[in-house]
This record gives sequence, structure tokens and C-alpha cells, in this order.
Amino acid sequence: MSYDFKSIIDKFEVDGELISCERYGEGHINETYLAVLEKNGVKTDYILQKINSKLFTNVEALMNNIRSVTEFNRERIKARGGNPDRESLSLIYTKDKKAYYHCKTCDGYFRMYIFITDAVAYQVVEKPEHFYQSAVAFGNFANLLAEFDASGLYEVLPDFHNTEKRFRDFENSLKADKFDRAKTIKKEIDFVLARKDYCGRIVKLLRNGEMPTKVTHNDTKLNNVMLDKTTGEPVAVIDLDTIMPGSICYDFGDSIRFGCNPASEDEKDLSKVNFDINLFKEYAKGYLSAIGNGATQIEKDNFAFGAILMTYECGMRFLADYLDGDIYFRTHREGHNLDRARTQFKLIEDMEKLLPQMEQIVKECSL
Repeated sequence: MSYDFKSIIDKFEVDGELISCERYGEGHINETYLAVLEKNGVKTDYILQKINSKLFTNVEALMNNIRSVTEFNRERIKARGGNPDRESLSLIYTKDKKAYYHCKTCDGYFRMYIFITDAVAYQVVEKPEHFYQSAVAFGNFANLLAEFDASGLYEVLPDFHNTEKRFRDFENSLKADKFDRAKTIKKEIDFVLARKDYCGRIVKLLRNGEMPTKVTHNDTKLNNVMLDKTTGEPVAVIDLDTIMPGSICYDFGDSIRFGCNPASEDEKDLSKVNFDINLFKEYAKGYLSAIGNGATQIEKDNFAFGAILMTYECGMRFLADYLDGDIYFRTHREGHNLDRARTQFKLIEDMEKLLPQMEQIVKECSL
């Protein structure tokens, strides 16, 4: 669909003539464009995004989340002498001070960001250094927001990491067994059922106030970190659509889940699926060095377990979707979700054996 970009951009607090506005990046959720404006011979780049309002149905609440978090970050960065235009995702507001613009002509919701200069986001981990730097970025992100009151954030995806509810959903899928698949996957089902006690550990700590509820990013992949083109060091964390209240153990754990496995998430040959303890050490070293005093002792005590929990939750969701007839996760072959679940379960087995070593690494990196 084509848009009247000039009319849309004119609604935002930017100055200059629109030179171009072209599709940008590799994101699949929102439509992202690079807008180039020129004034007095000087060109300035901006990011314009059309928000996926079919997925994010409450755009107002979504953008209130992003507005409150980015404004908080910018103040923290300025206080420590940094450059908030480069070190934080930063909204450009509309001329009537809103965080987004609703184009009634195309029924689209648009937002603009300051373009982060001289930085790049990698799609895959090409070397351990990238993984380490992503850890520094997310650790710094958590440190910046350690004092932010996350209780007022809107839950974009309700119960996203409520593992107790995820387990109940799995039990319901198993009980329904709509496609008569349970009889062929007894080993995988028993694997999930045997670890039921994992589900309540962090949820209960949050519920009882023993672990602080904080801002969680919930998509802590390498491609959501901007790295400096020259130094390779982290500049900013981007893509804040899924920020919600939760435990930072979730973000730490999910990074480990997909970052410490050299094989693909749907690898059929499980001999290729292994938990890399050296990559875990790299990530823990980067994350703990950056978060500093922004993590409490009970959070540190649960970082290693968080990796197991997030892997368990993910594998349980894949297996439930297989039982349901593959209706949530996109599949490309017969048994695709079952293969995905098996890779997660293999990683869990590796991590369970190495958990004392993982916990010791976190302890040493916290000193």
C-alpha cells in the first residue's frame, strides 16, 4: 500500500523538505521506513514506522509504554553525561505532542524516531564478541530502568511469561488432544510434566514481592541492539514494542536460550544441539558488568535458572502447539513444532547438568 508520506511526516515535529522515504531494515512486524529530510543543504535521517495495529490493538497504551520508558532513559543518560539521541530509542512527537499519528485516510498508526547514526544491527551472531556486546547492551538497558516503576506499564501480551498459566494451557491442549497426537509423543509429554515445579518459581517470587517487578524487553535478540560501526561496542537497545512488567531473569534467560545453542532452533539432529557454557560465560560477563547495582541478589541467584525456565516455557509452547494442530507458530514441514520442542528439551537437559557451574559463573561475574 502506498502512503502520502509528506502529509504524514508533516504532522511530526521535524523541519525540512522530504527527499525520500523508503522501506528499511528486516523487521517483519511493523512497516519501517527511512525518511530523509533536507534543510539548507543538510540532510537528516529519521525512522518512520507504521505500527501493526492488528497485532498491537491498543496503540495508545503501547505508545504510552514506549513514551514513558524512553523519556526515563533519556533523563538517566543525560544525567550521566551521555548522548540520549544516540544511546536511547527516542521518539519524535507530533505537533500536538502525541507519541503517534493516526492517519484516517489510510487508517494507519505512525510513529517517528530519531535515527541512530553510525550504528548497525546484526541479524545473527557472527562471533562471540557480538554476543558479549549484546549482553552489555541489555545489561545497561536493565541498569537504566532499575528504578523505573514498571507497575504502570500496559501488558502488551498478557501473561506472556506467566509459566503457571503456560503450564495450564499445555495441560488443556494435552487433555483435548484434538489431533490424536499425544500417543506418539509420550516421552516429550512426560518431560514437560516432570518439570512442573519449574513453573511457579519466579512467578511466586514476583507475586510475593520477594523479587522486584521491573521493565522487561521480552525480545532480547542481537538484532535489537545497535552496535557502533567503528568500535563494535553497544550504542542502544531498540524495538520496545514488547516492554512489559516482569522479571529481568526472563530477559537474561531468553538471551541464553537462543544465544548459547550453535544449532538452529528446529534442528532435527539433536547431536548438533548443545548448550555452550563458554558462550554463557561471555554473556554473563557482559550482562553483569553492565547492570552493576541494578540487579538485586535474588535476581542474580535466579539468572541461571531463568535460562532453564525460558527454554522450558518455549519448548512447552511448541509442544502444545503441536498438540493443537500447529495453529500458532508458523510451520514449514510435518512435525516442525515437535522438532522445535525437542531442541529446547535437549538444551534443558544440558543446562540442568551444568546448572551449578552456571550459577558459579554468575556469582564470579557479579564480584
